[in-house]
Amino acid sequence: MKAILTCLILAFLLIFPVYAQDEFGDNLVNFPSGFTPNEVGKKLGDHFIQGKHLLYGNKWIHYAEVCTWYGALKYAEVAKDEKLIQALKEKFDQLLRNESNYLPPMNHVDLNMFGSLPLEFYKVTGDKKYLDLGLPYADSQWAVPPKDAPLQERVYAREGYSWQTRLWIDDMYMITILQVQAYRTTGDKKYLDRAAHEMVYYLGELQRTNGLFFHAPDVPFYWGRGNGWVAAGMCELLKVLPEDHPNKNTILTSYKTMMETLKEYQNMNGVWNQLIDKVDCWPETSGSAMFAYAMITGVKYGWLDKEAYTPVARNAWMGLVPYIAEKGDVKEVCIGTGKKNDEQYYYDRPRVTGDYHGQAPYLWCAYALLEICE
Repeated sequence: MKAILTCLILAFLLIFPVYAQDEFGDNLVNFPSGFTPNEVGKKLGDHFIQGKHLLYGNKWIHYAEVCTWYGALKYAEVAKDEKLIQALKEKFDQLLRNESNYLPPMNHVDLNMFGSLPLEFYKVTGDKKYLDLGLPYADSQWAVPPKDAPLQERVYAREGYSWQTRLWIDDMYMITILQVQAYRTTGDKKYLDRAAHEMVYYLGELQRTNGLFFHAPDVPFYWGRGNGWVAAGMCELLKVLPEDHPNKNTILTSYKTMMETLKEYQNMNGVWNQLIDKVDCWPETSGSAMFAYAMITGVKYGWLDKEAYTPVARNAWMGLVPYIAEKGDVKEVCIGTGKKNDEQYYYDRPRVTGDYHGQAPYLWCAYALLEICE
């Protein structure tokens, strides 16, 4: 019997090696070689420099590339990697000089969020050309549409929401990050109030009592990356919302409820499934990395109980890193996914390697883990 038990333990450790106790402990600061945020961030950041553009509709820079660029820049800032910062800046300036036809128009939520990237470059460099490029994307998101705009867009605008509102959970990051970045660079409270007002509306329409979110009101499935966008969006907003903001408690409560449920659905290898609540669905890395980012951030800012969530966040990171291929491409990433009221559709979504949807949140995790040490 003892021999059988020993074999079972050894088999478990072979399958789930990241759960074995080692000298690095159970924290978000010390990691074994190959798992440190500096190693991962550097590998993925340098890899991004060599990457080709991902275009939306074969025309404009895709939001997933924007998110990856932003993540690489944030990592480089925290890591004080001046060489990487300069390489990222040169890549962006090349876009502005010679590939300006790739700059997205300001007419869709997925396109407008591009503005969050030049605003980050403005924070890093102080060069006003980046501010002048980024702010119109934030302002146009709340500009009253022309008279020939669809009625629903004009209704949203009259009610103080973005005319680009569509009630897809992805928007809870796309809109939030742009408006928050505008606030961070200008200090103008109107951007903060916009983001909070929009967030509370989406929370009321899409969050269920268990804390998770439908992809859209008419799509009752807990899609992993979609929920990841929500988790990351709430974090970006909570970081800057003052304690006395009228929407702070509502957003913080929604965030905590979501994290509690996610904690229960985490797989033994540290990641989450493509459909969060379906045990027979496949593990998906991009959404899992977003959840890890949200939990790392929650522990850092004290929104989450440190004792309860540090092991969950650490296990997520330790489970995610082995999905990085040798050259820095993240594996098992769900491709771009629009809403569809068909559960099997989410099961059948193709899985790819190196997609920017996956590269981005890994970089967010890397810089968030480094921020823990500050």
